[in-house]
Amino acid sequence: MKLSFAAAILTTVLALPALAQENPMVGGAPMFAEKNIVENAVNSADHTTLVAAVQAAGLVETLQSPGPFTVFAPVNDAFAALPAGTVDTLLKPENKDMLVKVLTAHVVAGKLSGADIMRRAKAAPDGFYHMQTVSGDALSAQVKGKNLYLIDEMGHASKVTIADVNQSNGVIHVVNAVLVPR
Repeated sequence: MKLSFAAAILTTVLALPALAQENPMVGGAPMFAEKNIVENAVNSADHTTLVAAVQAAGLVETLQSPGPFTVFAPVNDAFAALPAGTVDTLLKPENKDMLVKVLTAHVVAGKLSGADIMRRAKAAPDGFYHMQTVSGDALSAQVKGKNLYLIDEMGHASKVTIADVNQSNGVIHVVNAVLVPR
């Protein structure tokens, strides 16, 4: 059966939202919206340090739960930029509480899209959208030009390099620096 020109256009237009909602590739791997945060993260070559840290902290089960969570996921280079020995020290069993605090300082309850965070930051009187992380620490978002930055309690900025990687239990935003709680 041959579609009319109008029917072909309608079919194409109706398919566009599905295409627009497709997740970006992260760390050379496809990210699937029907998988949870952990199921996707383990496939990203850019997040092997983060995955190892989540496992060492005992947070795998939490990040596989229904959530929803907004996770700001530092890439391997972000961990490598920390002072020498920091990651090795955090991964030691005796430092598990500190590791949990650092990792949960990258998680906000609820599902916040990049556009949502940017809109809230732009609308705020001080230009910052203030959030509380799962660790109880403060995290602020600021828009500079077309870029979204997160500022941790130490005043360090981390740029969102890939936004809106949707998961079955939330959303991941890839960041280029580790957020440091007090």
